[in-house]
Amino acid sequence: MSRTVSSWILSSARSSIILQGKGRRYSICIPNRNKIKWKLLLSKACPYPAGSCSLDRTFSFPKAFRHTSTEEEHISFQLSPAQINDILRAGELSHRTLDLNGKNANSVLRFESNQLASNSPIEDRRSAATCLQTAGMMFGVFDGHAGAACAQAVSERLLHYIAVSLMPRRSLEEIELAVEAMKPVRPILQWHRHPNDVEYQEVTSQYFENLRVYWQHLLDLDTEPGFSLEEAMICAFKRLDSDISLEVQAAQENELMRNIALQVAFSGATACVAHIDGVHLHVANTGDCRAVLGVCEEDGTWSTLPLTRDHNAYDEFEIRRLKREHPRSEEKTLFVNDRLLGILMPSRAFGDVQLKWSKELQHSILENSCDVEALNIYQYVPPNYHTPPYLTAEPEVTYHKLRSKDKFLVIASDGLWEMLSNEKVVKLVAGHLTELNMQKSPLTFKKPVNLGYMHNLLLQRKSKGLASLDQNTATHLIRHAIGSNEYGEVDPEKLAAMLTLPEDLARMYRDDITVTVVHFNSETIEDYYRNH
Repeated sequence: MSRTVSSWILSSARSSIILQGKGRRYSICIPNRNKIKWKLLLSKACPYPAGSCSLDRTFSFPKAFRHTSTEEEHISFQLSPAQINDILRAGELSHRTLDLNGKNANSVLRFESNQLASNSPIEDRRSAATCLQTAGMMFGVFDGHAGAACAQAVSERLLHYIAVSLMPRRSLEEIELAVEAMKPVRPILQWHRHPNDVEYQEVTSQYFENLRVYWQHLLDLDTEPGFSLEEAMICAFKRLDSDISLEVQAAQENELMRNIALQVAFSGATACVAHIDGVHLHVANTGDCRAVLGVCEEDGTWSTLPLTRDHNAYDEFEIRRLKREHPRSEEKTLFVNDRLLGILMPSRAFGDVQLKWSKELQHSILENSCDVEALNIYQYVPPNYHTPPYLTAEPEVTYHKLRSKDKFLVIASDGLWEMLSNEKVVKLVAGHLTELNMQKSPLTFKKPVNLGYMHNLLLQRKSKGLASLDQNTATHLIRHAIGSNEYGEVDPEKLAAMLTLPEDLARMYRDDITVTVVHFNSETIEDYYRNH
């Protein structure tokens, strides 16, 4: 991106010209979230072993790099390669799975994740955890809208609800007995978190109590819960969304906890969660996050296997589903301007009670609340709002039995898929893996070896870009998503401009981006088929 183009971007923004635009999920303007009085609670230290956190600091660009407004007099789109890498790699997370003997008998070899903010603060969230009382690993990506509160709550809670849904009756009884006796409870999940991932510490006890109510409900069933994995994921999604709705309706003496409950319920989040146990892969999706499998065919070519459908106005199945659920008189008003009721892009989501509750219930809850404007509660009843709920958090679950040719799974928020197609993402990951293998391969020397020969080999490797290659595959995808030119190559000037766009302009060009790439262990998968 040349200086001329960078200057045009800035002058256009100052003239209030909306450019190619990645519009907000809500079509109505959202007030400034910095007005939230209780947001300071997220600046408190978080008790993670890896360090402390603050929401504003987590994935916002350093102020030396990113401008806050197009009204600033001196705006520069220039960044050094080191500064670009610092910004892109700030949210990197990676984890390699090993058993007690230091070997990997898991079908998941490793995973890599990263995030890049467009909103300030970022509204996306991510989760990754190993199930300790059941088998498998879980990975989730959560795309928030109208604020980050709902995505934050779902990222903290949903994996626990799924794990509890999968636990046998005996394990649930043991946990309940421990809680009743006020004894320590064995952990359900081992979290894999970035040091700066935030958590609502003030409501942890309430979240635990509601999770307990859920497992008590499972224990009250006459028979062993015995959910299939698909049933467990569907039940967990729906139960958590129900709890989010009920928590804001419950009497709450603590103003801070009530404010959080209001923000969670009146904002929203889409979610995509993968559960991997051996060769068994289940993906539960609500909304327009996406999961795509990268497959290496026998001839060495790569193919793409989508495991989710985007739930929005462009999906014929969703349109037919909503028409079945509402009177024929509403067929023409269910989707207006490709948005649900003219308001929301995704047609499935957590939270968003303003598209689920009756008008009377909404009015009752907000009338008895404190200053909802200060909490940035999105208040608007659309026309033709007659037969709620119009929105559901029920996921679609896809099952896939892993094969040795299935090499990786990419889960990402729509900020990535708006920029890159499924096929392009798989191609980029496959190419990146090849380059990483080249980087790791030892230098081969012709004998006798002299310093000049070694110097030339190192220059050749550097010329191929291997010396500064991203080690994190998710970072590689984000770099290409925002920095690629029309030839599919990363343009350093465009990349710098996209990273330094002022906060009030960035959202016109790109959304928050969250990516998790799960790499599979082909040897473990092959062993499974040899033994079965």
